[in-house]
Amino acid sequence: MNEFDLSRQTPFGVDFSVAEFADNPEPRCPCVLLLDNSWSMSGQPITELNEGLATFKEELMADSLAAKRVEIAIVSFGPVQVVNEFQTADRFAPPHLTAQKDTPMGLAISKGLELLNQRKTLYREHGIPFFRPWVFLITDGTPTDDWKPAASQIRQGEDSRAFAFFAVGVEGANLDILQQISLRQPLRLRGLRFRELFQWLSNSMRSVSRSVPGTEVPLINPTQPDGWASV
Repeated sequence: MNEFDLSRQTPFGVDFSVAEFADNPEPRCPCVLLLDNSWSMSGQPITELNEGLATFKEELMADSLAAKRVEIAIVSFGPVQVVNEFQTADRFAPPHLTAQKDTPMGLAISKGLELLNQRKTLYREHGIPFFRPWVFLITDGTPTDDWKPAASQIRQGEDSRAFAFFAVGVEGANLDILQQISLRQPLRLRGLRFRELFQWLSNSMRSVSRSVPGTEVPLINPTQPDGWASV
């Protein structure tokens, strides 16, 4: 569909997605961040995570095309909360997360995938091409809810190429469970190198955003010497 449906309304009036896509018809590169903000992230970990998010914004804004194409949504868990709806990088405001409660990882994954499906529906309704979405989970703990239904959703989504799912375990994360959730090998964050992680993610997203929707883009290996991760 190439025409915008001006009849779409919200309870408060016009659906702002109409103007959003009219002003910026660039293909979209959606990225969902699922971020653990449970009690165990208190102190330096949550501080470093917040600084990493600021770096993510800065790095994407350094590329004018990526700033228009990369869209970011954030779901935090501890408890589950949609912190940021999908926004292009030029409109994205990095949140200030605080460490709070438990680790409902399964519910957070399901919520993130729900947001993604809703966004993809909007793209299709407005004729906006989009790249294969990325879903990026960062956690330092063990799920405190039933994560198996979410793991099944991930497997189905990966099999249908609906998205690519990545899991990163901070020190203390249960990598055995992450291996059952993610089809890709989970990565272990070296120390608290969140800044390097988000630099890698932004560089990867920038590469994807400059490609043609539907094509595969080789990723930078994050486990190379001086990288932010290990397997």
